[in-house]
Amino acid sequence: MATKTQRSNDQAAAPGSPRRRTTVAVYDNYGEAERAIDYLSDHDFPVERTSIVGRDLRWVEQVTGRVTSGGAALQGALTGAVAGLLVGWLFGLFDWFNPVVAAGWLALDGLWFGALVGALAGLLAHAMTGGRRDFAAVGSMTADKYEVQVDEDLVEKAAELLASMREAPDSRPTPAAT
Repeated sequence: MATKTQRSNDQAAAPGSPRRRTTVAVYDNYGEAERAIDYLSDHDFPVERTSIVGRDLRWVEQVTGRVTSGGAALQGALTGAVAGLLVGWLFGLFDWFNPVVAAGWLALDGLWFGALVGALAGLLAHAMTGGRRDFAAVGSMTADKYEVQVDEDLVEKAAELLASMREAPDSRPTPAAT
């Protein structure tokens, strides 16, 4: 949901730029703010003189599950196996061993050795946490609102275009549900 134009003293222009920006619309989510900038772009507005500013930022960490010793060893083994496979393949590719050993054998040896070392490293890392963080999580930054800001000399033009966007029905096709 957009609000009316608000005067702002924010310096949201590119770093080192003396331009002052004014908030012309405020949206509840980033997608709406992005759509507004796209609309301005479609109507030949100089979008290089705009910015989207997230306000009231917060860090959200979604817990995805518990990490056990076995899970830590498995994750380490997978990471180590991929790294070992790549190193073994590169050694074989560039013939860094004499007599020449088949690249496939070097890659296979790298795979099992990397998996072994990775599993041990995963177990050690998990043991060193002492149970203080035995869960996995994915973090993201979110904002409560998103302001579309433009250079002060373009405020009226941007406000007019965004007002016409709110009045016009959305002509874009919506993605088909699967």
